[in-house]
Amino acid sequence: MGDVLSQSEIDSLLQAMSSGEFDVDDMKQAADERSIKNYDFKRPAKFSKEHLRTLEIIFEHYGRLLSTNLPGYLRTNVQVSVVNSEALTFSEFTNSLANPVLLGIVNFAPLGGNIMIELASNLGYAMIDRMLGGQGVPLDKSREFSDIELAIIEKIIVVSVRLLREPWKNVLEVSPVLERVETNPQFAQIIAPSEMISIVTLSIKVGEVEGLMNICLPYLTLEDIMDKLNTKYWYSATQRASEESYTEEIESMVRRIRIPVIAKLGTSSISVSDFVNLQLGDVIRLDTKVEDELKIYVGNIKKFTALPGASKDAYAVRVTSVIREEE
Repeated sequence: MGDVLSQSEIDSLLQAMSSGEFDVDDMKQAADERSIKNYDFKRPAKFSKEHLRTLEIIFEHYGRLLSTNLPGYLRTNVQVSVVNSEALTFSEFTNSLANPVLLGIVNFAPLGGNIMIELASNLGYAMIDRMLGGQGVPLDKSREFSDIELAIIEKIIVVSVRLLREPWKNVLEVSPVLERVETNPQFAQIIAPSEMISIVTLSIKVGEVEGLMNICLPYLTLEDIMDKLNTKYWYSATQRASEESYTEEIESMVRRIRIPVIAKLGTSSISVSDFVNLQLGDVIRLDTKVEDELKIYVGNIKKFTALPGASKDAYAVRVTSVIREEE
C-alpha cells in the first residue's frame, strides 16, 4: 500500500497543479508509456533463476556424495561445496579454459547430447600424486599430462560420473557414461559455440589443495526436462513417493542384517584362584539342570527358550517357546 498523504502535502499538490508547476497530462502520458527491456538474441535467457537454483540443489547433493566416496580412493579428506551457477554461451566457457585442462566428456543417457566436467589441473596433479602414494602436492609449473597420468585420473572421473545418478533421481533416471578425457579445449566442442549452457561450479579441497570443478550442462541436452527443473516439481515428486514402498524397502534392508544368536547353557561363579588352577578334566557346576530349557539371546535380548541337540555333525537347539516383550 502506498504512503498516505498528509493534509499539508495534499494542499501543496493542489497548489502546484493550480500554478502550472505540475502537469497532469504529462504524468498520464508517462504512465501510458510501456517500459522497454533489451533482449540479447545472441544470449537468449533459456535458463531461469529457478532452473539454476534447482541445479544447485542437485549438485549440493552431488558434492556430499563426492565428499563421502573420494576419500576411499585418495586416502585423505575431501571437502566439496557449490560455489555458484550461471548461464552463458559455450564459447565463453571454452575461451576461459586453460591449456592443458582436464575435460571429461560424458554421455548423459537417456538424454540426447553430452555434458562436460572440467577439473582444475592442480587438483588433477594432486589426485595423481595421492593415487601413487604421495602426499598430494601439485606441480609448481603446469605441464602436459602423460598417458599414464591420464589413465589414473580417468579412474577418478569415472567414479565421479557414476555418482551423478543419485542426485538426478528426482528429475530423471540417468545413466551417465564417460566417453573420453580431453586436455585440449579445441577437441571438446560438444555443441555450437553460440549455444547456451549452464555452468555449476564446485569448490573441491583435497587435503591442503583446493581447486574448482565446473559442470557444463548444455540447454540442448536438458531441453526435454526443463519443466522438471523447478523446486515445485522437485518437492511434489518427493511427496508422491508411496510410503508403502519406503516401508518395504526398510523391511528388506532390516531382513538382510546379520545379528548374533546365543544359546546360553548356564552360568557359574568361581574364584580367581580356582580359575587359574583349572586343569583338563575339571568340572564346573552350572546353575542349570540337564533337563532345563536353554535361554536363547538375540543380541542382548532374551527371545526364546530351546532344548539342546544336534543337527548332523553340529550342535543345535530346538526352539520350544517365544518370549514376548511383555514377559
